Amino acid sequence: MTDGLTEMKRTYLLIVLAALCASFGAVPRATDVTGDVKVIANPNIGASEISTEDLKAVFLAVKTSIAGSQVEPVLAKSGRAHDVFLKEYLGKSDATLITYFRGLVFTGKASMPKVCDSDADIVAYVAKTKGAVGYIGAGVVAQGTKTLAIK
Repeated sequence: MTDGLTEMKRTYLLIVLAALCASFGAVPRATDVTGDVKVIANPNIGASEISTEDLKAVFLAVKTSIAGSQVEPVLAKSGRAHDVFLKEYLGKSDATLITYFRGLVFTGKASMPKVCDSDADIVAYVAKTKGAVGYIGAGVVAQGTKTLAIK
């Protein structure tokens, strides 16, 4: 043998490698993360669903109403839901989103959106604020809000 391993060690390593590969196959792909986030809205918003295009427009301050209701985007400060939402729905990193909003503020086209520290803070803010729309982890209970289906 050229590598110095006995046949038994080689077989053992192949079995361990196969088991590891099989276990990774059961893990969801990193690109399939949209199910990690849900969009919530204040119950006064007339919509029950939102297109990905409208969602992006709302969170980039391009669109200020959906289904006849004025909307206010609410962002998370950080976290997995925040990272997934920015990547999957806005196509931006946290740094580019901040730069984008600073440009809007500088030109007078928009103000900085509300930023919350946690999913619980987002739920509380959205529940009490007319027109508020935010995103949270898919498993988070969002009492006092409604979930918007993303189409």
